[in-house]
Amino acid sequence: MTAIEIDGMTKRFGDVTAVRELSLEVEEGEVFGFLGPNGAGKSTTINVLLDFVRPTEGEVRVLGHDAHDESVAVRERIGVLPEGFSVYDRLTGRQHLEFAIESKAASDDPDALLERVGLSGDGDRKAGGYSKGMAQRLVLGMALVGDPDLLILDEPSTGLDPNGARQMRDIVREEAARGATVFFSSHILGQVEAVCDRVGIMRNGELVAEDSIEGLREATSADTVLRVTVGEVPEGALAAVRGIEGVGEVTHSGDSLRVSCDSDAKTTVLSTLEERGVDVRDFETEEASLEDLFMAYTTDGREVEA
Repeated sequence: MTAIEIDGMTKRFGDVTAVRELSLEVEEGEVFGFLGPNGAGKSTTINVLLDFVRPTEGEVRVLGHDAHDESVAVRERIGVLPEGFSVYDRLTGRQHLEFAIESKAASDDPDALLERVGLSGDGDRKAGGYSKGMAQRLVLGMALVGDPDLLILDEPSTGLDPNGARQMRDIVREEAARGATVFFSSHILGQVEAVCDRVGIMRNGELVAEDSIEGLREATSADTVLRVTVGEVPEGALAAVRGIEGVGEVTHSGDSLRVSCDSDAKTTVLSTLEERGVDVRDFETEEASLEDLFMAYTTDGREVEA
């Protein structure tokens, strides 16, 4: 079953087109990363999914329901951690969770939820005294109420320390293992790379890439880094490597050689070094990170092949 289905969705605000002809499918049980620079259309897309704004054109279905006409049925089955949320200063953390449990007619144990999100010792404190990270944990706990079929997490790592970020990633994995779908928007690319099955990248209101991270590596010009442990490097060997098609930066320090190149050029680099009399003792490949891929799709200076 498709958890999220967006078909030709456009959203205009007056003369400004925030999202243009977006088509996207997220499968049930998938952890999908939704990326893009500020103003790319991510928040508008999430607001359409939640029926906070209505699309100008196109169709949007969530868990088999029309996102607008059947929004009540959608909200009964989703959990949301929105960006820019606010908590009620005079209510305790436990009271927030009890309110969410009652609203969803769920049977969750608030103390178990507090423990799960790392607030087991702070449930009786008023949320007005919580730090940003604690408030983030609390709202995540509210999103988990009722074992939702779909979690929509908008910048869930904001304000979290490294332990909190790790705990959040563990929760995402646990929810996916349970069978929930997770739609995960974040600017912290390392978090996305750690938990997502696929990613979609928005730019200027359009979806410019949608694939697994490995698929994005294969489709862009984002370079692979080849690190080679070498012996003596004869004169002219580095110039020969720099002349190979697909090779970018080449740096040499001591017994280490670093070559930035297309993935297809790795074998040619190694054979050229050996032909030029370089003693190649060891090598390792460092694939392009999600940050590299993100830059390849969202900046004009990088050329995208597909």
